[in-house]
Amino acid sequence: MFQKVSSFLSAFALALFLTACVGPGMQADQPMEIRNGVIEQITLVQLPSNHHMGVGAIVGGVAGLGIGSLIGAGSGRDVAMVLGTIGGAFVGNEVQKKYEQPVQGQQIIVRVANGVLISVTQPSNPGLRQGQRVYVEGSGENARVIPR
Repeated sequence: MFQKVSSFLSAFALALFLTACVGPGMQADQPMEIRNGVIEQITLVQLPSNHHMGVGAIVGGVAGLGIGSLIGAGSGRDVAMVLGTIGGAFVGNEVQKKYEQPVQGQQIIVRVANGVLISVTQPSNPGLRQGQRVYVEGSGENARVIPR
């Protein structure tokens, strides 16, 4: 029984790790778009945390299940597994809440070379200032403003 749970936990951890390695918008088949421009305005904003909701509860629940399976025998083990899963999910969720603080960001208005204004919201970069010549890499949600 322990080997089955251990195998399951290992496979789950590997799947979770591999899923975390691929971020949204990571597409190798699209060329990177780079535009030149000048920063017109920078406004400080709060960005939501980039941690995925519920991952702490899932990992905690699986860990609690594994620990609960080591306790007792028969129906006592089943009860320990259920309580371990619930307790682990609760603890995992509480731990994750500590990392869900908003991140300081910037909404940057850039006038690109053809005169069009674009807005990019990104994590704070203290090296950017109004009037600075910059590059805008990418487009859509993946756009980033970097100094020239």
